[in-house]
Amino acid sequence: MPEKILVTSALPYANGPIHLGHLAGAYLPADIFVRYHRLKGSDIIYICGSDEHGVPIMLKARTENVSPQQIVDRYHEMNKKSFEEFGMSFDYYGRTSSTVHHEVSSDFFRTLAEKGEFILKTEEQLYDPKAKIFLADRFIKGTCPACSNPDAYGDQCEKCGTSLSPKELINPRSAITDAEPVAKETTHWYLPLAKYQKQLEKWIDAHPEWKSNVLGQIQSWFKSGLNDRAVTRDLPWGVSIPEDVAKKYNVDAEGKVLYVWFDAPIGYISATKEWAQAKGNENLWKEYWQNKDTRLVHFIGKDNIVFHCIIFPAMLMVHGNFVLPQNVPANEFLNLEGNKLSTSRNYAVWLNDYLQKFEVDSLRYALACNLPETKDADFSWKEFQARHNNELADILGNFINRTLIFAHKYFKGKVPDAGQTDNLDKELIDKIIHAPAALGKLIDNYQNRFYVRDLMELARFANKYFNDKEPWKTRNSDPQVCATTIHLCCLLY
Repeated sequence: MPEKILVTSALPYANGPIHLGHLAGAYLPADIFVRYHRLKGSDIIYICGSDEHGVPIMLKARTENVSPQQIVDRYHEMNKKSFEEFGMSFDYYGRTSSTVHHEVSSDFFRTLAEKGEFILKTEEQLYDPKAKIFLADRFIKGTCPACSNPDAYGDQCEKCGTSLSPKELINPRSAITDAEPVAKETTHWYLPLAKYQKQLEKWIDAHPEWKSNVLGQIQSWFKSGLNDRAVTRDLPWGVSIPEDVAKKYNVDAEGKVLYVWFDAPIGYISATKEWAQAKGNENLWKEYWQNKDTRLVHFIGKDNIVFHCIIFPAMLMVHGNFVLPQNVPANEFLNLEGNKLSTSRNYAVWLNDYLQKFEVDSLRYALACNLPETKDADFSWKEFQARHNNELADILGNFINRTLIFAHKYFKGKVPDAGQTDNLDKELIDKIIHAPAALGKLIDNYQNRFYVRDLMELARFANKYFNDKEPWKTRNSDPQVCATTIHLCCLLY
């Protein structure tokens, strides 16, 4: 039986285009992994889609004076098209504003509520009296107490990077109306993560093979102790709280939605359901999400580790009907020319812009050579040019070009039969025989930089082999030796 694998990449936020940091973090590594396993014959599906709820989308909509739906429609289509042109091989690319996703998320929330896993808390939160809306942390601005940036958000100062709470801001104001917020009571559902910490720790302890950057961040959360986490918000945009659940808890559900961190990972499940429906088999999704033999792999960036390694697994454990991740190979961040990528400062290389000017394979190769797998990496145009010219073109491209031209010109476009082999031939044969397993092992262990390095080393050796064998001479002096040379070179395809 072929190995059953379910691969997901973090759902990109539908409030802006895709940039190179996104690709290097969660998408290109996953695509390499998926393509390898398809060639290997694994039973694998690759699921992704747009994350279309949350405060940033509402802020974008208010800034442009349009509806949130218009924002997500625009960027969903833009990013889906960019991914297709970049060569991403998703089996299904969904979106969290879909009817199926709202149904699946509501049912998930309802199941946990019926099991009594949530706790209710009534607390004071900041409220905009002008807009008549509770303010999520991102909807509050003020002066950063650390660096005096006057436009720090209620969750973080993007200038100095300090994590904040709205109460820490100096002179807080609403990002919607600029009004001074007031404290007002509201009730929300919380997931008591401390209750599941021992179970989570036992599960994580069973995966010592995970990347050290992932395990390190998880252990720091465990060491600090897990806290209750709100799963609902007061917002006009999102998955509405089921009225039957709200009634059971005697809470007014008006204006309450699922917190985006809660509904977004459920998007993997809802998108798989939609994929199954498109296949004409509505229950097909269960063979991946509810099969204990499924290898579930989440490809993400390091800023999503806590959600995919603690919170979402806790949700799956509590629900009880789903497999847990077998691995979460999170990458670090990709910088640009030595500086941090920033969507808010428009400091990025946007994928849709790149695709209008350069070749896709050049970017895929340059990024794959320098993925931030264990530490932050840097993208520079000078290195991009060098990778394209010196490696992709001069080494790999040159070898392929000269081999095929020779076969076409002197062997009527066919692979000639091999004859007797000498020591150099046998060295190449040995490399050809052992390369698939060795390269595949690197991909399977999420070491794509080493995989690309070793693959290019093989191409470099093949070029040297071609030069040393001098087929342009042997085609006249010893045609059988020439035929053997071209035969072995063609095997590398």
